[in-house]
Amino acid sequence: MAAERMQSKRVNVSVKEILAQLKKVIVGKDEVLLWVIAAILAKGHILLEDVPGVGKTTMAVALSKAMNLKQNRVQFTPDVLPSDVTGYSVLDPATGNLTYREGAVLCNLFLADELNRATSRSQSALLEAMEEGQVTVDGICHPLPNPFIVIATQNPTGAAGTQLLPDSQMDRFAVRLSLGYPEPREEAAMVLARQNQVPMEQVEQVITSEELLLLQQQVSEVFVSEEVIGYIVSLIGATRKDERILRGASPRATLAMTALAKALAAMRDRDFVIPEDVRDVYCVSLAHRLLLSSSERSPAEELLKELMRRVPSPKLV
Repeated sequence: MAAERMQSKRVNVSVKEILAQLKKVIVGKDEVLLWVIAAILAKGHILLEDVPGVGKTTMAVALSKAMNLKQNRVQFTPDVLPSDVTGYSVLDPATGNLTYREGAVLCNLFLADELNRATSRSQSALLEAMEEGQVTVDGICHPLPNPFIVIATQNPTGAAGTQLLPDSQMDRFAVRLSLGYPEPREEAAMVLARQNQVPMEQVEQVITSEELLLLQQQVSEVFVSEEVIGYIVSLIGATRKDERILRGASPRATLAMTALAKALAAMRDRDFVIPEDVRDVYCVSLAHRLLLSSSERSPAEELLKELMRRVPSPKLV
């Protein structure tokens, strides 16, 4: 039944419905919310870097309600163990066999709150899950539910009790976003909305997890021409040749950037990617993956914009 319903439903229609629900709890951040939805449609994971209290956790909970996703949350503190995330095995006295007890990551939407407060060992427990959709405990692989999405939050670098996420983990996030503080008018509207009701209670389910899988399938089928693929590869290659960048984007970044461009095309009601889609995802999908020279003072986003201006865009017939 879900498949029949989705056949006549375009991706951009579903995006508008999801966005309408998120806007009930997050005011004035439509652009960020659209990038979050695009990353999910591209089967990517999301890193939210921001100060505490701007709505990162609220947004993740609202997403799980709007899409009917099983959601688990772990508040990452230094005492969180890898087994809290992946699960663990216990000995069954009756049979003498090991029984697997599921960890928090066995869900559809895993909220890793303040991930950069945890130890490196606990952070690394997420690597296999994010890349391969499974966890391995005592040599046995346990597949994660499908769909599976990680939304991780981290406090800005330098905040008390934080440490940098390893490069291998940063490279597994499709996008790094920031909600930021609301404008005064939006903040006032937020307060008014909470005087007589709880906005989260107003969030309604608009699609099921099965329908989300179908949307992701539609996005994966968006066509990318050889010319556009060449453009993507050239843009990625530019990050590996600039002396201001010590380490450029990886092949994993190439795949993530392509998937995100497909999602953007589908959200714009097209079944093919154009260079404009690629340019629009370039900075948001790559800035967090680059390692800049210690002497470089410009932010990664500015360097990427400069590189993008240098790489000629293909002209599609």
